[in-house]
Amino acid sequence: MPDTENFSNVPEAKAVPKKRTRLSLVWVIPIVAAVAGVWIAVTKILEKGPEITIVFSSADGLEANKTKINYDGLNIGTLTKIRFADDHQHVIATAEMSPKTEDFLVKDMKLWVVKPRMSGLSISGLGTLISGYYIGVQLGQSKERERNFTALDTPPVGGDVPGHFYQLQTPELGSVGEGTPIFFRHIQAGQVVSYQLDQNGKTLNVKIFVQSPYDKYVTPDTRFWHASGVDLSLTAAGLHVQTESVLSILAGGIAFETPVTDAPQTPAAADSLFTLFSDRSEAFRPPPHDPHDYLLVFKQSVRGLSVGAPVEIGGIQIGEVTQVQSQFDAKTSEFSVPVTVSVDPTRYGVKFLNLPKSDESGDGHKRVMDIMVARGLRAELKTGNLISGSLFVAINFYPDEPMTCIDWSQDPVQLPTKSGKLEAVEDSVTALLKNLDQTVSNLDMTVSSARGTLTNVDRLMTSTDKLMSNANHLIAPDSVLNAELNNMLLQGGDAAQALRVLLDYLERHPEALIRGKTGEAKP
Repeated sequence: MPDTENFSNVPEAKAVPKKRTRLSLVWVIPIVAAVAGVWIAVTKILEKGPEITIVFSSADGLEANKTKINYDGLNIGTLTKIRFADDHQHVIATAEMSPKTEDFLVKDMKLWVVKPRMSGLSISGLGTLISGYYIGVQLGQSKERERNFTALDTPPVGGDVPGHFYQLQTPELGSVGEGTPIFFRHIQAGQVVSYQLDQNGKTLNVKIFVQSPYDKYVTPDTRFWHASGVDLSLTAAGLHVQTESVLSILAGGIAFETPVTDAPQTPAAADSLFTLFSDRSEAFRPPPHDPHDYLLVFKQSVRGLSVGAPVEIGGIQIGEVTQVQSQFDAKTSEFSVPVTVSVDPTRYGVKFLNLPKSDESGDGHKRVMDIMVARGLRAELKTGNLISGSLFVAINFYPDEPMTCIDWSQDPVQLPTKSGKLEAVEDSVTALLKNLDQTVSNLDMTVSSARGTLTNVDRLMTSTDKLMSNANHLIAPDSVLNAELNNMLLQGGDAAQALRVLLDYLERHPEALIRGKTGEAKP
């Protein structure tokens, strides 16, 4: 057992706590810097604007950290990142907006790329050639917040300008395009916003914007028509030239007008649908009241006859051509052209006088048509324009034509036709050409006979030349025949002298014919 008493005098160890020293000045600067950094970071975060995403169809002209978002000339944001969408068909850009722009970010806010554009004859965005493209903004009126947007391909029309949008339907677009001006009484009242093909593929829907105060003149009865180019018309009053403006001549245009009526008219509702007509005359043409379809079969050329060609009676248009076809009759081996026409006399102001009382049931119309056909009503083709060669259908009366009746069981009903004057002229020309051809054939035969006669004459002349040559040989100066002929001529001269002496004697002594010559006394 150890002796504890021996350790009683040994000093006892005690733990003495270490005294804390004051903070060194070396750490003051880092601490202040850290506090300042935290303060700046917090301030930066608090002052940082909202972040949005924008979907573009293309990244053409866009650059990260450079392309600005501009509203009324002020930069309110910057594109910070640009990437492809998952479908690789679009571009998604991330933009950092300026502080205190949260109120701008609503559902109907519109954004688009501002760049040089040519719409009609107006050019916009030329300043971006120097400053570069930027994102334009049109504020919305919605109260619903939004952070994801899709940029428009073209700048929005209207904006803060008061007015209304309308829809036009047309089978052909013509010269209409985005930015095409809209005219009201030769005053530009709006423009075309966009157009697209309908789902049926037969018509196009054109969206237009008419600004105030002209939108109040658009009523449910308003007519819209193409006002592109120059409209020339030649009438009995002279040559008429009609156009909206020089702008419409160069870039096209659409005009509208409302028919004047005594009844009060209210403005049309926004996005109302109207028909876009080809010209003003078609736009104001009265709608059909009681149209009837008829079939006309022509056995002549219909070159120059087209759908829409007028049908006239007495120079007044009562209908138009709706269909032109061709058919072949296997029995007669003949081609013919059936033409379908739509006739509406009441549409063009033609009145039937003294109609039978049964006209309300339709029998009166049939009786009138039967009477007119029995009196020689016939349809024929006539030339409407000598320059273009266009044809139209003319209905006239020819009392000398054979009697015929209408078969009302057909659908459509067929009306009798007559060869036009042009066809008669063609037949006359054909007959004349045939006679001329026969005359030429006879002339050829006569020429052939004359050639044969000339050949015989040539042969006769050849024989005559040979005869004359032989004669020349016979009467040559040194020939025997020539000497004998000379002797014969001398003897003939002597005989003539003797005959002359005899005649002189007989004249003095005619009795010598009875008594004979008496002797004379010798000297």
